[in-house]
Amino acid sequence: MTEENIDREPTLTNETGSVPSEQGSNLESTAESAGIPEPTADASKSPDVALSTNGSSDVDTKSEQSTTVEQYAGASSKVETEGAGSPVDYSRTFRELSQGDVVDGIVVHIDEEGVLVDVGTKSEGIIKPNEVSAIPGQTAEEVLNVGDRIDVYVLKPENEDGNPVLSKKRADFEITWDRVQQAYEEGKTLNAMVTDRVKGGLVVDLGIRGFVPGSHVGTGNVKNLDRYVGQSLPFKVIEIDRDRRKVVLSHRLAIEEDRKKQRDETLESLEEGQIREGIVRRITDYGAFVDLGGIDGLLHVSEMSWTRINHPSDVVRQGQKIKVMILKMDLNAGRISLGLRQILPDPWAEVAERYNVGDVVKGTISRLVPFGAFIVLDGGIEGIIPNTELSSKRVKKPDEVVSVGQQVEAKVMDIRPEERRITLSIRQTQEEADKKEYESYQTNTPSGGMTLGDLVGDKLQAFVSELGKEETSPAEDKAGKDTSDIAAASSTDTEPSQVDDTAASSSEQLSESEPAPET
Repeated sequence: MTEENIDREPTLTNETGSVPSEQGSNLESTAESAGIPEPTADASKSPDVALSTNGSSDVDTKSEQSTTVEQYAGASSKVETEGAGSPVDYSRTFRELSQGDVVDGIVVHIDEEGVLVDVGTKSEGIIKPNEVSAIPGQTAEEVLNVGDRIDVYVLKPENEDGNPVLSKKRADFEITWDRVQQAYEEGKTLNAMVTDRVKGGLVVDLGIRGFVPGSHVGTGNVKNLDRYVGQSLPFKVIEIDRDRRKVVLSHRLAIEEDRKKQRDETLESLEEGQIREGIVRRITDYGAFVDLGGIDGLLHVSEMSWTRINHPSDVVRQGQKIKVMILKMDLNAGRISLGLRQILPDPWAEVAERYNVGDVVKGTISRLVPFGAFIVLDGGIEGIIPNTELSSKRVKKPDEVVSVGQQVEAKVMDIRPEERRITLSIRQTQEEADKKEYESYQTNTPSGGMTLGDLVGDKLQAFVSELGKEETSPAEDKAGKDTSDIAAASSTDTEPSQVDDTAASSSEQLSESEPAPET
């Protein structure tokens, strides 16, 4: 490098041949970016020492300095050329799309022609209106808003205008299939809406169409599948065929798994004497089964009420939430006995205060048995009326006197609260009523009294006289006729003896025809 080269770079050196501080700092930063090493400290700060040490001429020192400056200048020129002299290629910063890709993007515009989505390419992607939603008739405005981040499926990387052609509907479809496939492989439970009932089962919407066989709905013995339509239920994927777009689900397996988890949790905390809340799942003639959380307990009909009930459905209904007491547990046999009346007020506790022996009460005949009739009093207490107390007459069967549902009045004969027994009598109530009526009659009758003859004597005498007349008239008519016959016979040539015999015969017949006189 000669002095002429130094003279061509006057702005980079001062009179001593060193680089000005401001320009030097700029060149140093440029050199660092270009990878040029810094000059040594001795050569830049003490050129005289360097010359005396090396024995070089002044021209060599200037030549060395100019070489260093030229390196800085070359580096600066190179950076300026790359930074400003030629355009930067930004194409490598854009996302490259391929058909079938599922990418995310941001909605930037919505109109009638479709949706524009920024997916990181040089042009916004386009979603046509029919590719927005799988629901017929649903518009883009109803589904999306500007600024929403969504997943889209690449139908075509670029159209004739250079815009990617996208589909949200297809992206949702593919994502759903991935989710279903994952649930099948990992045994996860999916929730979906039942949309229809078809022959053999149910159709559900997972984002894709799924089928549930009837044997996999509920407990597997459900007859009315229509009641599940419109409900969101848990399902297990039991079969999947992505190529044929086939998904088979099971609701029964999902609820069995859930019940097993609940059962384990419930058994850990279950103890006799606890009051737990449950749901009535099934009702039978002998009781109701209550779900306590994954495990069922039996609420027997005798433990439902302090009073007698005809059927469990009179007290509880299917699906009802009730509180019950844990009476007994046999986990080895899987049996849990429950009670409802234990947490209800006991009406027999107040019987001694509400009723006394001799009280006349009203009630309803609830049932008939061979030995009597049961009567329900206020508060649901049930008493017994024996056959001997149903009527003053002899009673073989209670239905001869009373019937179920009949309202009656009865007298309390005996109360035994400790035995939950109360005995009543209709007979004594009726006898007392008759006695009161007689006493009332005696009280209203005038002094001296009145006999039966005083009331009907005249009428009886007139009746007897009339009866006597009716019986006497026919006899007299016959006697007169016989006398005329005798007279006629006497006027003929008949012998007197014959006449006497005829008269005697007639007299005998007359006497036989007459009735004996009344005494």
